[in-house]
Amino acid sequence: MPFDGATLAGIVHELSVLEGGRVDKIAQPERDEIYITIRAKGANHRVLLTANANSPRLGFTTQSKASPLQAPMFCMVLRKHIGGGRITAIRQPDFERIVEIHIEALDEMGDRGEKILTLEIMGKHSNIMLRDANDRVLDAIKHVPPSVSNVRPILPGVTYSRPPTQGKINPLAADESTPLTPPLFKNFTGVSPVMSEEICHMAEKIGLREAFFSVFAKIRTNDFECAIYRDENGKAHDIAVLPFSIYAHLSRERYDSVSRMLEDFYSQRTEAFRIGQKTADMRKLITTHRERCRKKAIVFDKTLEDIKNRDEHRVKGELLTAYLYMVESGAKAFTAENFYDDNKPIEIALDPLLSPSENAQKYFRLYNKQKRAYAALQDQIANNNADLVYLESISTAMETVTDEADIAEIRAELAEQGFVKKRAAAKKTASLAKPLKYMIDGFDIFVGKNNTQNDFLTMKMAKNNDIWFHTKDIPGSHVILVTNGREPTENVIKEAALLAAYNSRARAGSNVPVDYVAKKHVKKPAGAKPGYVIYDFYKTIYVTPRV
Repeated sequence: MPFDGATLAGIVHELSVLEGGRVDKIAQPERDEIYITIRAKGANHRVLLTANANSPRLGFTTQSKASPLQAPMFCMVLRKHIGGGRITAIRQPDFERIVEIHIEALDEMGDRGEKILTLEIMGKHSNIMLRDANDRVLDAIKHVPPSVSNVRPILPGVTYSRPPTQGKINPLAADESTPLTPPLFKNFTGVSPVMSEEICHMAEKIGLREAFFSVFAKIRTNDFECAIYRDENGKAHDIAVLPFSIYAHLSRERYDSVSRMLEDFYSQRTEAFRIGQKTADMRKLITTHRERCRKKAIVFDKTLEDIKNRDEHRVKGELLTAYLYMVESGAKAFTAENFYDDNKPIEIALDPLLSPSENAQKYFRLYNKQKRAYAALQDQIANNNADLVYLESISTAMETVTDEADIAEIRAELAEQGFVKKRAAAKKTASLAKPLKYMIDGFDIFVGKNNTQNDFLTMKMAKNNDIWFHTKDIPGSHVILVTNGREPTENVIKEAALLAAYNSRARAGSNVPVDYVAKKHVKKPAGAKPGYVIYDFYKTIYVTPRV
C-alpha cells in the first residue's frame, strides 16, 4: 500500500517547514479534498489534503483546480476557524496513518485558541476533520452518523477519538524488550504488509531484531530515500520512502521530495485510470472482434477439412462417365479401375434410385460445389487473417495511448474500417495526435503510436533513403530513422531498433527480432488495412528492450 506509516512520516518531516507559517487561502474544489495555501519562510506553499477513497493523502502540490462559485460548508468552516491562523505543529501520533496540523487562530470573541486539522488515511473510511482544543469536532468533510458507526460517529459537536489501535504497538517506541512476532503489520501501527515483508527479507541476512530497528532508526532520523518502483513495462508498481530489497528486480525512479514522488505517482495512476475508462469500450470491442475472428478461423479449418477430398468427387464422376456402359441400374456401388492412379481399383458408392448417368452428374455437382466453396474460403480466410492481424496491431496501439487525441485517432481509424460507428468529430480531433519523436546521435527518429500515424510516417513523411524499422512478425509501431542522406551509426541503428521493440507486443521480451530496410523497399498493397506493408531487401537485428 503506497501510504503506510513510513510514507506519512516522510511527509510530516517534509511539511515541518510550514511550522510558524500562516494559513492564507483555503479551497475545496472536490467534495473530498482541500487545498490550503500557507505562507512560510517567505514563500507560498500549496498543500493538498484528500480523503478520496482511492487515493487518500497529503503533501505539497503544484496542482490547482477551479473552485465552485459557492464554497462547500466544510470549506467555509475552515475559513472561519483557521483562516489567517498560524501553524504551530504538524504531528503523526503513534506512527498511525493520521496527521494532525495544529493551528493557532482567533475565535469569534477575538481570543487565541488552538484548532487541530486532522487527516485520517483509512481507505474508504478516510476523513478530514477540524476539532478544537477540547477535542470537540467542529466539522468533517465526511459525516459519519451513529446509524453508520455507533462506536465512533464523526459529526459536529461530538467528542473526537482516534481509531482503535487493536492493541498494536508504536514501532518507534519499541525497545529491546518488545516482542517481534511476524507478521509485523498485525502487531505494529503504521507497518504495511509490504514493509513487514521487507523487514523479514532483511532478517534472512542480519536477523529480525536488527532488521526491525535498522529500518525504524532511518525513519526516526528522517533518513528517507524516495522512489517509485516500476515493472518491466514501465508501469508504477509501488512507492517507498526507504530502499526496498524486495523490489531489487524492479527499476527505481528516485525523488528528492516525498510530495513530488506522490504527486507523480498519483497523477500517473489517475491519468492511466482515466485513459482506461475512456478506452474501455474500444478494448471490449477489439476483444470481441478478435474472438469472433478466432472462432471464424476454427469454422474455416473445419470446412477445409470437410472438403479436402473434393477432387475425389470429380474423379468418381469421370470414372462413372467412362464406364457408364458397365454400371448396372439400381446398383449400390461400382468398382472401377482408376486410370488416374495406375488402374488401382476404386469403389464408388451409388444411389440406387438414380441412373448411372445421374450418379455421375451428382458427383460432378458435389465437386463443383466444394470447388466454389474452397475458392470462396480462400478469400474469407485471407480477409479474416487480415482482420486479426489488424486488430492485434490496434490492441498493441492501445497500450501506447497517452492522451485523448490518441484515443480519437484510433477511434476514427476503427470507424473507417467499419468496426465502430463513425462520429462526426472523430477525424477533426484525431489531427491533434502526433507521433513520438526522439533525437539520437544527431538523427531524428519518429515512432508511430497507431496505424494512422504508422501510415503517415512510412508512406508520406519518410524519404526513400530513410530507414524503416519494425518487429519481425510482431504487432508494433513503424519507426522511421531520418537520415538526410547521412550514413547512420551502429549505435543509432540499435537505438531505433530498441524503440521498435519497446513499442511493440514484445516490449517485455528479450532478443526481439527487428527488421530494418531503406524506406524505398517498403510498399503498401492496394486496399491493405492501415499499418499493413510489405518489404524486402531487409536486415534483422536482435535487441532486448530497456524498460
